[in-house]
Amino acid sequence: MNNSKIFISHSEQDTLKLGNSIGKNILPGVTVLLYGDLGTGKTVLIRGVGEAMKISGVRSPSFTLINEYESPAGIFLIHSDLYRLEENNVFALGLEEFAGASDSVLFIEWPERWKNPPVNDVIKISLTALNESEREIKISASGLKAQKVVNGL
Repeated sequence: MNNSKIFISHSEQDTLKLGNSIGKNILPGVTVLLYGDLGTGKTVLIRGVGEAMKISGVRSPSFTLINEYESPAGIFLIHSDLYRLEENNVFALGLEEFAGASDSVLFIEWPERWKNPPVNDVIKISLTALNESEREIKISASGLKAQKVVNGL
């Protein structure tokens, strides 16, 4: 992974704005892997991406496991939360068909549970709580498309 950036979010609104910036730069075919404890803002960040893509109602797929949204531009935002899944059940979700797809961006919360996540055109985002409201958000990119997205932040 090269091309790494670190942001400090002082509020949920800051995290939403960073998501908005990512959404304005996101390219189809990119997979975003989000790491962080419960409550660190992973879904808030993705909601910001959705807003930038003109998608409203982005919510956590904790119980549905995967949510699909289509933007007015015809690009799909695929959002999956693997927290409740065993590693061997992740394959059944069919995430591989979305990874790298020319009409989709794939966001995965708890990617540690995905045995073989993609390695090309991947953005890794790690959210760490510094205190009740502040988060350190580390973003790194692998692959040309992913690097282009991160360069735009």
